[in-house]
Amino acid sequence: MMTNSNKLFRWRDPYDTAGTEGLFAAAMGENAAFQAEGCLDYARILRQYGLDPGRLADLRDPAVLPPLPTVYCKRHTLRSLPERKLLVRATSSGTGGVMSRVGLDAGTLGRGLSMSVRVARYHRLLSPTPCHYFILGYQPRRGNDTAFSKTGFAFTFFAPALSRTYALVWREGGYRLDLETMKRRLLARAEGPFPVRTIGFPAYTWLLLRELEREGVRLKLPKGSKVTMGGGWKQFEGQKVEKEELYRLAETVLGVGERDCVEFFGAVEHPILYTTCSHHHFHIPVYSRVVIRDVDTLEPVPMGTPGLVNLMTPMVGSMPLLSVITDDLGVLHPGGDCPCGISSPYLEILGRVGVRDIVTCAAGAAEFLKGGTAP
Repeated sequence: MMTNSNKLFRWRDPYDTAGTEGLFAAAMGENAAFQAEGCLDYARILRQYGLDPGRLADLRDPAVLPPLPTVYCKRHTLRSLPERKLLVRATSSGTGGVMSRVGLDAGTLGRGLSMSVRVARYHRLLSPTPCHYFILGYQPRRGNDTAFSKTGFAFTFFAPALSRTYALVWREGGYRLDLETMKRRLLARAEGPFPVRTIGFPAYTWLLLRELEREGVRLKLPKGSKVTMGGGWKQFEGQKVEKEELYRLAETVLGVGERDCVEFFGAVEHPILYTTCSHHHFHIPVYSRVVIRDVDTLEPVPMGTPGLVNLMTPMVGSMPLLSVITDDLGVLHPGGDCPCGISSPYLEILGRVGVRDIVTCAAGAAEFLKGGTAP
C-alpha cells in the first residue's frame, strides 16, 4: 500500500510545492499519527500542544505540529521503531561536543533515494560520464557515523567514480588534513580527459583553492567538472568568505565557471536535499516546507521577514523529526523573485545563533521538555 509520504517522494516535479500542498499536509498528518503510536513521548508532546494523536489524519496546517529544537535532539533521542529496524545511523558534526544521533529505517532510505535521484536529475548532477572525486571532508571508516562522511560518499554515485581522494584522512588514531596529496592528484587529473568533481565543506574548499592560487596554479579542468559544497564553516567561522570569492577562486584556479558551482544545505535532523539553482538560491522542494518563526514568540512570520528556520518533512519513519527548529536565522523569499524559473519559495540563510540564544529563543518550543524522559 502506497502511503501519502511515498506518493510525495515520487512526485515527478521536485519543486511543484503549489501542486502538492494537500498531499504534503496529508503525509505530515499520517507520519505524525505513526510517530505518536510508536513513541509515547511524542504523543505526550502533541497533547501538550493541544493536538489529539487520534485525529491527525485531518491535519490541514503542518505548521501547528510542535517544532523540536535541534538543541533538544542533541540531548535526547526520540525513536518510533525498534533498534533492529534501523539500517543506517548518522550523527551531526558535534559542534561543542554534543551531537544528534539519527537512525534511519528501510522506508526512510527508500524515500531518500527517490528524492536524491529526482533532485540530482533536475539540477543535471546525474551523469553517465565517469569522473574523479575530491572529497573535502572525512575519509569513511568504521566508527565514523557523521552525516557528512556518509553524504559525501553517497554524492560520488551521481556519476561513476574513477577515483576518490579525501582531504581528511585517518592517520595515527585521528583525522589529519592532507591538502598536499589532494593538490598533487588534482594537478594530475587536470591533464586527463575525465571531469573532476569536488564535494565538501566550504572552509576546506576555500583553503585548497587559496593555496593553489598563492602557488600560481591556473588549471582548466575537463568539461563537465563541478565544484560542489555543503555544510558550515564551523571552527573556521572567523575566516569565512563570501560566496562570490569562492566562485572567483573556482574559476581562476580550476577554470570552473560559476554556473558549475553548486551548494547543498541540510541537517542530520532533517535529511532533505536542498540544492542551489543557477542563481544560487535554495528553493524549497516538494518533500519539505519551511516556516520562519519569530525569535521571541515562535509564531510564523510573513515571507520576507527574518527569523528562526523551522524545517518540516514527513520523510523519516523511524523518529519523530517532522518539524525541527535549527540554530539558523533565515528568511523566505517568493519563488518569483528568482529568475531561474523555479516557482517554489527559496530560503536564504542569514547566519547562526549561539546555543544559549537558541535555547532562549526556543523556550516556548522546549517547554514540553519539562517532566518527560526520552526513551
